[in-house]
Amino acid sequence: MSADATPPTPTPANEWTIRKVLEWTTAHLKKNGSDTPRLDAEILLAQARGCQRIQLYTAYDQPLTDAVRATMRELVQRRAQAEPVAYLVGHREFFSLDFKVTRDVLIPRPDTETLVIELTEEIKQLSAARQEAGDTTAIRVLDLCTGSGCIAVSAAKHCLGQKLNVKFTATDISPAALAIAKENAEKHGVGDLIEFHQGDIFDALPKDSRFDILVSNPPYIPTAEIDTLDPEVAKHEPRLALDGGPTGFTIIDRLVAAAPSFAAPNALFLMELSPEQADAACQRLVAAAQYKDITVRKDLAGRPRVLRARIGK
Repeated sequence: MSADATPPTPTPANEWTIRKVLEWTTAHLKKNGSDTPRLDAEILLAQARGCQRIQLYTAYDQPLTDAVRATMRELVQRRAQAEPVAYLVGHREFFSLDFKVTRDVLIPRPDTETLVIELTEEIKQLSAARQEAGDTTAIRVLDLCTGSGCIAVSAAKHCLGQKLNVKFTATDISPAALAIAKENAEKHGVGDLIEFHQGDIFDALPKDSRFDILVSNPPYIPTAEIDTLDPEVAKHEPRLALDGGPTGFTIIDRLVAAAPSFAAPNALFLMELSPEQADAACQRLVAAAQYKDITVRKDLAGRPRVLRARIGK
């Protein structure tokens, strides 16, 4: 499969306009394995031109400058080698917010929005219950393995808009990932609502920390399966954020074992997992004998995606 992204030299009567570059790039990326070649072409050309995607259509027949063509050529070459578009342009939309991403963090995915929805719904219900009881204490949320910060930042942004009294804590083992999460928090105006700690899941926290909601999208891919994933993931996304050990449960088991020690009374535990892990994960919570009301929520595609349980016997 060729990754050569050098289009033929145009004639004066056939200049490389936005339209022609999009058409050529779409065909080229489709041939080189992209599942979304037209969308990829539009995002990359907007990046090369320094404009919004919508602006491509208002200048459809405008020729590209040599500088823009050179930038576009490099981006297309890299995309044809399975480098993710999000890394090429440095950002990705998640939960209607724009997040900075680098190769130090996983690219936020729509599947994880199910986790944020569950989290924000619980915050709203808990907030309403506290208001009714006259309780003015802040709801405490812990986001473990935060990566880009997409979960904590999205939830914090939502809570800020709803004027809910919530304090977030986010941890990650990677200093580079935590730096990106902090940038995203500041970008979206919620830096004051999130406290960041670097370290290995709960090891990053003071031992007396207690939380009303504990949420995580941990590494859960079995080690041997990582190289069988799409090249975009296997070759480019951080293995530290993917590798769940021999069975995929190494980090999950540690979370399940330690979460009760950091839980406030009747705290909620939320965790993303792969659909294939749902039954085994539920069995682990039952075996731990410290969880109740164990259920699994499905994502928008109808697949088991989020494990949900109360911490307590």
